[in-house]
Amino acid sequence: MLNCNWSICRLNPIPPPPLSPFPLPITKTLKSFPNRPPYRFMASTTQQHQSTSDFLMLRPYHHPPWASNLNPIPSHAFSLGHFPTPIHKWNLPNLPKDTEVWLKRDDLSGMQLSGNKVRKLEFLLADAVAQGADCIITIGGIQSNHCRATAVAAKYLNLDCFLILRTSKALVDKDPGLTGNLLVERLVGAHIDLVSKEEYSRIGSLTLTNLLKEKLIKEGRKPYVIPVGGSNSLGTWGYIEAISEIEQQLQKGTSRTSFDDIIVACGSGGTVAGLSMASWLSELKTKVTAFSVCDDPDYFYDYVQGLLDGLEAGINSRDIVKIENAKGLGYAMSTAEELKFVKEVAETTGVILDPVYSGKAAYGMMKDMAQNPTKWESRKILFIHTGGLLGLFDKAEEIASSVGGWRRMDLDESIPRKDGTGKMF
Repeated sequence: MLNCNWSICRLNPIPPPPLSPFPLPITKTLKSFPNRPPYRFMASTTQQHQSTSDFLMLRPYHHPPWASNLNPIPSHAFSLGHFPTPIHKWNLPNLPKDTEVWLKRDDLSGMQLSGNKVRKLEFLLADAVAQGADCIITIGGIQSNHCRATAVAAKYLNLDCFLILRTSKALVDKDPGLTGNLLVERLVGAHIDLVSKEEYSRIGSLTLTNLLKEKLIKEGRKPYVIPVGGSNSLGTWGYIEAISEIEQQLQKGTSRTSFDDIIVACGSGGTVAGLSMASWLSELKTKVTAFSVCDDPDYFYDYVQGLLDGLEAGINSRDIVKIENAKGLGYAMSTAEELKFVKEVAETTGVILDPVYSGKAAYGMMKDMAQNPTKWESRKILFIHTGGLLGLFDKAEEIASSVGGWRRMDLDESIPRKDGTGKMF
């Protein structure tokens, strides 16, 4: 029987902690890391070309030269993802004249850890270990990809994980079930506290995580808090590094393809901040467009600005990224048209998009192409697939009517039959 590792979050409000780019100052020396299993150290490497033997190793981080003026710069990172992730042409139908769309497959950064959150966690968990943490706290929606990735990565590093998950008022007192990301989180033993959307809205993620942090400290634990989506200034380095990875892939590729646009979903802001800032600072100089799947563009311009300021970038967010509204009915809520689009893309290209992030971003991109084809003509676009496949399982009932494609095999009575002929494995 599955352990009942979930509870309702009981709230005794206390003042929220001050907002800071990092939970605590980043430690700069290798000696500060606890020298205990399972942490292994690499003398020197680059993130772009890790071998399989480097997986889960703690490595010194060498930042791209064009990022030298950012501050602070992390000193170490764990190798958690399978990088570089592939870039390939995406044969979407009905594109404007001479338009090409290419796909950066960050959904292939690993199975249990797949998606954009892995890049952020490489830096965040290195900082957690440097500070001597024995457990991780983070927060998100009931089907949060970030929370699932954090739970798995924490367990890889022998750290307990505490998740605060937002759900509906009607379900906050009920077992959250085993669908999608929840199944993985509960299999790896994450501790789950449920809060209603109303409580989350009125109290806020900072106070909720701080309440749990104070509780764990009183119990003698050493918790490290990771914000929603891993999106603080330290987590932003994951996609600063991703731009460096893309640069190297383009330089070594036989086609020497260059891109006019980078398209990505925006859900918490860290991925967008890293991509747009790094594209601006590097030689890539590619225009970044983000499709927000929650909140509104003005909120994300301000949030991304805070992340840039936390790294002393000296850049205005509105100068480096264009943010479009693609939330539709709301966060993690899909229209029939959006789910139909996800199904059609899978059927025509073999690429499965999640309905919460990349699905909405791709839908927004294709809708704009249909409405303004001349704007996109002859452009080469790199779409960042940020993962989230497990979230699709939560939409099974909504998408069931469109998938069909099955029947009982027609076996004529004249076909010879004999017991034991077909071996069943």
